[in-house]
Amino acid sequence: MAGREARGAAGPKGKEEASNRIFTVPNIISLIRLCLVPIFLVLLFNGYDLMATFLFALAAGTDWVDGQIARRTHAVSKLGQLLDPAVDRILMIAGVAGLFLVGRLPLWIILVVLIRDLALLVGGAVLLKRYRVRVAVVYAGKVATTFLFVGFAGLLLNWPLLEGLGVVDAAWLPGLAAGPYSWGIWFVYAGLVLALLTTAYYAVSAFAKVRAAKREAEAAQPERR
Repeated sequence: MAGREARGAAGPKGKEEASNRIFTVPNIISLIRLCLVPIFLVLLFNGYDLMATFLFALAAGTDWVDGQIARRTHAVSKLGQLLDPAVDRILMIAGVAGLFLVGRLPLWIILVVLIRDLALLVGGAVLLKRYRVRVAVVYAGKVATTFLFVGFAGLLLNWPLLEGLGVVDAAWLPGLAAGPYSWGIWFVYAGLVLALLTTAYYAVSAFAKVRAAKREAEAAQPERR
């Protein structure tokens, strides 16, 4: 998944600067992706697996198109920096919630994804508002999101179904337990492991940035006599 930290016009120090523009091509694409979410859920709940899979893949895949356009046109914006990852999180939450409601994804995976995504959303907002600190998305995080999206698409398609390995007696571990399962679950497992590792990295980076911000704030205060 392409992020937005590399988007926008170069500033005096060679860094990308965010504008206050709202109606940019990347932002419009993000809004279209957001509008696809309820349509995807309606199709899934009514049994249109193929169409639901197509819309989910379209909404997830256009983030890459979004990133390419933004990097080539220097269209970074403050709204886009918030909207683009938020749409990814909303799409991720809608995907896992929909799969759980149709009985294709165990509850523990739902909880891991939801708790992680909510923590990233809330934590990112707090860091930005209170400390004016932003932790850049790392490549491993984008790979993790891609694995999860591919896995969810496989579970949505629900074909072909394979026979489980039967190495554990736990129905909440599809693929490892006996019984039919979708190939997409292996991408979900890989995405979860990588996502948790990157979350730990984000937490460490955020802690370091907050400490640095506090030191700068203290240094800027006049010395007390």
